[in-house]
Amino acid sequence: MNAIATNSETIALLINLVQRPSVTPDDHGCQKLIADRLKALGFNIEHMRHHNVDNLWARLGTAEPVFVFAGHTDVVPTGDEAQWSMPPFSASIQDGYVYGRGAADMKGSVAAMVTAIERFVQSGQPIEGSLAVLLTSDEEGPAINGTKKVVEALHDRKEAIHYCVVGEPTSIDALGDTIKNGRRGSLSAKLVVRGKQGHVAYPHLADNPTHKSFKLLDELVSITWDEGDENFPATTLQISNINAGTGAGNVIPETLTVDFNLRYSPAINIGDIQSRVNELIEKHKISATIDWHDSAAPFLTPTGSLTNAMRAAVKSVVGVDASLDTGGGTSDGRFIAKTCPQVIEFGPLNATIHQTDERISCDDIDSLSSIYEKLLELILSAKEN
Repeated sequence: MNAIATNSETIALLINLVQRPSVTPDDHGCQKLIADRLKALGFNIEHMRHHNVDNLWARLGTAEPVFVFAGHTDVVPTGDEAQWSMPPFSASIQDGYVYGRGAADMKGSVAAMVTAIERFVQSGQPIEGSLAVLLTSDEEGPAINGTKKVVEALHDRKEAIHYCVVGEPTSIDALGDTIKNGRRGSLSAKLVVRGKQGHVAYPHLADNPTHKSFKLLDELVSITWDEGDENFPATTLQISNINAGTGAGNVIPETLTVDFNLRYSPAINIGDIQSRVNELIEKHKISATIDWHDSAAPFLTPTGSLTNAMRAAVKSVVGVDASLDTGGGTSDGRFIAKTCPQVIEFGPLNATIHQTDERISCDDIDSLSSIYEKLLELILSAKEN
């Protein structure tokens, strides 16, 4: 192990986690490793496995308020490993960075959370409330049997969460510059336009669904859905897949299938979106069916005790004035926000996530752990309140 790793508990833990190829939904022992460390601190440990997904709920204390660190131990596939500068699960250190799949998204945050908790608990500071950790191995996948199931189980037994920090990589240019205090919703659709198959030499005997869809799709992607608001960027629509044809060059296709997704702000609701799309289909006199899938509702944590404490912790450790932001994709925060009034996301730089040669700065990972520790002092320490 590189000498830099032996000088940092956080980096050593990160290396151990990255070396476990925990591609969704295989946790590969990450949660047991973390559970054992938390159990040694006095945490009550619950392994909540749903189908093939491992989830961990660990809690220290029974009082309120309940502060939760949330995250995931699963990672996306590596892609072509030959394109990596070093093996993606080697957790090699080079030029001050830990390289490996999941280093930034989000095993770095998980490691920082654990070591921050260890220092905070071992300091013996009086705690006002309870401290908990929620981990899943299904965030990068379907997200059906992971955090969503744990939150539902906690709700059913009336176990509240008052504050939650999700360790997603939110920083853009420097560690601490961005805190996510909300996210837009995500609405997907599959549009199937019907025509009539035929020979390309006899178009009058067929009905080409691709030709009659061009104007529809052009108008669809040109819609201004809303202007957003003071907290959210405007709603956007992107086409992700288009498919038609049999593969033969002389056959007019019978159907055209279009997948598209909207990241929508609270300035518009799903009913309005669906109505506008249906009106557009009717306007162009197209025979079509459309299936909708709402995978995430928008949520917002207003400026308050948690955002203020997070910004103060960042400022104290790295001297950065963090901005609040609601852009980007979805996270498991959407499930937690249904029952928790204050949910934010904060973590390392996101510049290399899901990429070849994903990496995280050794300096940043140690600073991140210190930020999390300071946040715990501000939220839970009796002498700080």
